[in-house]
Amino acid sequence: MEGVEVVSKEEIDKILKQVDKEASARKLTGTPRWIVYVICVSWSIFQVYTAAFGLLPAQLQRSIHLAYAFTLTYLLFPARSGDEDNRLYWYNWVLAIFACYIGLYMALNYMRIMEAGGDYSRMDYIAAVFGILFTLEAARRVVGLPIVCLAAFFLIFSYFGAYFPGFMAHRGYSLERIASHMYLTTEGILGIPLGVAATFIYLFILFGSFREKSGLGQLFIDISNAVAGWATGGPAKMAIVTSALEGTVSGSSVANTVESGSLTIPMMKRLGYRPEFAAAVEASSSTGGQIMPPIMGAAAFIMAEFLNVPYLDIAKAAAIPACLYFFGVFMEVHFEAKRCNLRGLSRDELPRFTDVMKERGHLFVPLFAIIIFLSIGFTPLYAALMGLVTCIIAGAMKASTRMSPRQIADGFELGARNAVGVALACASAGIIIGAITLTGLGLKLGNGLVELAGGNLPLTLVFTMITSLILGMGVPTTANYIITSTIAAPALIQLGVHPLAAHMFVFYF
Repeated sequence: MEGVEVVSKEEIDKILKQVDKEASARKLTGTPRWIVYVICVSWSIFQVYTAAFGLLPAQLQRSIHLAYAFTLTYLLFPARSGDEDNRLYWYNWVLAIFACYIGLYMALNYMRIMEAGGDYSRMDYIAAVFGILFTLEAARRVVGLPIVCLAAFFLIFSYFGAYFPGFMAHRGYSLERIASHMYLTTEGILGIPLGVAATFIYLFILFGSFREKSGLGQLFIDISNAVAGWATGGPAKMAIVTSALEGTVSGSSVANTVESGSLTIPMMKRLGYRPEFAAAVEASSSTGGQIMPPIMGAAAFIMAEFLNVPYLDIAKAAAIPACLYFFGVFMEVHFEAKRCNLRGLSRDELPRFTDVMKERGHLFVPLFAIIIFLSIGFTPLYAALMGLVTCIIAGAMKASTRMSPRQIADGFELGARNAVGVALACASAGIIIGAITLTGLGLKLGNGLVELAGGNLPLTLVFTMITSLILGMGVPTTANYIITSTIAAPALIQLGVHPLAAHMFVFYF
């Protein structure tokens, strides 16, 4: 569009490195680049193969998933944030190979460990300790320090429980018991969160990468331009409509912001919006994508596993609140635009809705496929797989959207890179859950929260909200939900709140 200076990819990368640790990956070249490329593609192929032909036993599936995440972390992410050295040295390779072996330890020794019945060997304990250390270090590099500090605190709490005051006190556990519980069972690192990351979430992340390659994201932007660009405060409303549409197929607020913000924020500034207001509109609307069905944020899939309910129930429960959320942001923008007398863009500058749909409307087929398969009772894993397949087929309907074999392989690579952070956030949160289940802290914290609020539900809700908001200042959404729901949701349920409503309340904050 004339007069609009779209933010360049280099500028976006520079900004992302400051706010998102996943954007600080090394830019490899030559042979190392191709080795990482093959690892990424093979990870995606493994995930698609197991989704199509049957998942492996839980520990095997999760162990292999973690091994891939470890390997890519120690090859792609430098130990120091902001390190611009894009070369890989011999010790990077050694560390990555050793981390891969530790990640695969459960898979390589699966039958023996299952038959041991808790009678583990010394090597098992050593591998478990290294597994915990590698998880914490990988999470520090990719996710951030706050969640590592939380996980480390809960490990210390598990060992020194006898020295903690009041209801937090417990007898304490040996290093061997803690290590084995965290790494050799499905109660810790290899628990439910990583299990969901290794199945549903990966396939939906992969679908998101194919959406990007097929041009579905650009279709959303063009539709938003056509239906809202001409209205009062047009570019801001375009950002909201785009984020709502993006939210139907992507649960990542960062991805949504990057996808649309590079265009909508400069347009808002050009129209007369204050820069900080323009950024706030994009951030708030993109954040709403996490609660927008049918493909919500990763935490929604974990919620379905925690509650043992179909994912479709979660999506149904989120539909009206998500629409209300976007309606609220939309009206705020409308009133601000009216107050500042900010007009929309000229219709001559905008694409026509009918032309957009005629050119690329077929790209909606994968989204409809996911909704249909979920609605008729198929699992989210199968629905995501069908969405992936139909994305390739639908794109092939026209030359302008057809993906070449190389683009498909690039989609596999992008999906793997995007999955690393989620896997490590879930693995780190698994340490916290493992400590809570090992020590029985969950029930104590729930009772303590109820007592602190004097059995008052509104006050308990406020305490839960504050806890979630504070954690959210330094912990990603997925890990925040896992931690807060483990601590606070039982208290809300104890006070009579429906389990789904309790978990949704935690998720929203």
